[in-house]
Parts: sequence; structure tokens; C-alpha cells
Amino acid sequence: MAEQLLAKGCRIIGAVRNTDNAKARLPAALKSDAELVAWDMLDQKRMTEVLAEYAPAEIYNFAAYSSGAGMFDDPVGIGEVNGLAVLRMLEAIRAVDVNIRFCQASSREIFGEAVESPQSESTPVNPRSPYGAAKLYADSMIRIYRQRYGLFACAAILFNHESPRRGLEFVTRKITREAAKIKLGLAKELHLGNLDAQRDWGFAGDYVRAMWLMLQQERADDYVLATGKAHTVRELCEFAFGRLGLDYRDYVREDALAYRPVEPALLVGNAAKANRKLGWKPEIEFRELVHMMVDADLRSLGAGI
Repeated sequence: MAEQLLAKGCRIIGAVRNTDNAKARLPAALKSDAELVAWDMLDQKRMTEVLAEYAPAEIYNFAAYSSGAGMFDDPVGIGEVNGLAVLRMLEAIRAVDVNIRFCQASSREIFGEAVESPQSESTPVNPRSPYGAAKLYADSMIRIYRQRYGLFACAAILFNHESPRRGLEFVTRKITREAAKIKLGLAKELHLGNLDAQRDWGFAGDYVRAMWLMLQQERADDYVLATGKAHTVRELCEFAFGRLGLDYRDYVREDALAYRPVEPALLVGNAAKANRKLGWKPEIEFRELVHMMVDADLRSLGAGI
């Protein structure tokens, strides 16, 4: 998102917990262009001070406890950061400048045990994790503040969004990283859970483009952002290892102990509204995305990164 906004000539302020750690992790191209400021999401006074000092035109909130395996690790912390912190941001905007436009990175997890597939903005919500419940609380407060106070606040209901920067704790990056390590002789095999589990995986760059479009509209609204196509972990393995001239069946071991206790219902998004109102659709196909991630991991491992 920062790279996209810089390309549009925007000044970027990155609000982070620890400025030193964040700066060390920034891509090289952003180190000199993104300004960083310390931001405690649980400190209402500090949040208001930061908004008053920098007077942003737009806010994009990506701060949250992670999804995936961490969805049940700290229910109270997840509720504070993924839910209440968003309300604090809305309150800070209301106190400082009601013209600030706000976009929240929501999640497909609000649908939980989905009653229909694919899921759209009108699909009944039914979260089944603290993560999904906290995201839904944030979305609900966005709608309330939009209706009650006229704030330009939106929820981007993101389905799985991947890139070479995805954390290694996520299955997509775990697969592409290990495939590259096997190709380089740094590993011998990869143990995974259910290879037939399906996800709607898209490119993160496509999704941040949609989030920017959301804040350029005349009226604020919420949008599902997804590819509308489900792929299996098996396909991911096939494309990742195939990119390296390898057959995944020679290296991937399906491990029942790595299965999630309960696999989510098939969550695949219907982004027809975003296509119709924003003129948005994903540009990077699944195979291309996997190849992009494998290539990046191969380069970084080869360079000893």
C-alpha cells in the first residue's frame, strides 16, 4: 500500500508499535520515503495526538493480530487490537477531523461457518473464532459511525491475500520457501496437513489497489475483495515445485498431525460489487502469484537472506 501511495505522490506516515523494528523490516525502496511514528493502538490520547499532528487525508488500517494458527492464541488481546482499537481510531477521527477517510482491512473470517458460497456483502456473518468476531465488531462499528456520524469509513472484506512478503507461518509462504530450499539442497522434504483444503488466494497488490479505490468514491461502503476461485493446497504445491522443475509428490508428505482440528467451510468470495462499483478485478492469476513467490524465495535464499 505504501508503495502504491508513494507512486501517486502521497506523503506516507507509517504508524507502528516500534519504529526501529519497523524501519529494519521495510523494503529498501521505502526506507527513505516512508516516515514512521510510534503508535499505541490501545492509547486513545496518543492516537488522537498523532492524527492532530499529521492531519492525514486517508488512513488504511492493517494493524491486527494475525489470522491462521494464531486465531485462538490470545482472545482478549485479539479483541482489543482487532476490534476495540478500530473503534478508538474512529473516535480519534471524529475528535480531530471528520473528513479523514478510513479503510479497515477486514477478513473473510467474519463469515466463519458460511451459510452460502461464494460469500458476498449480503451473506449472513457467522464468525467462529475470536479473530473473526473481533473483525466483525470492527466492521459493525464502522457501519454505525458511518450512519450515525457521517464518517467516510469502509471495510475491505479481504479473502486470502498473498505475496513474497507473506510471513513464513502461512502455508503459502511455507510451501514456496521450502520448495526453494529443496531445490537448493537446503532441505529434503516438506510436511503439510490436508492437501485438499481449499482457499480463495489472491495477490495482495491487487487488494490494496482496491482499498485505495474504495476511498476515492463519492460514498463510503464495504466491499468483498476476492478472486472468486478456490484452489487446493495440492495445486499450490504443484505450481510451486513445478516452477523449479520438481514433482511435489517426491517431496511433500501429508501429515495427519498437521491437520487443523476443524477445517473451515469453503470460503470463496464474490467480488461482483467491487467490479461493478469500483471497476476492480484481480490482475494476477493464482499460478502467476505462486511463481512470483517461489522466484522471490529462490533469490533470497541464494543470496543468503
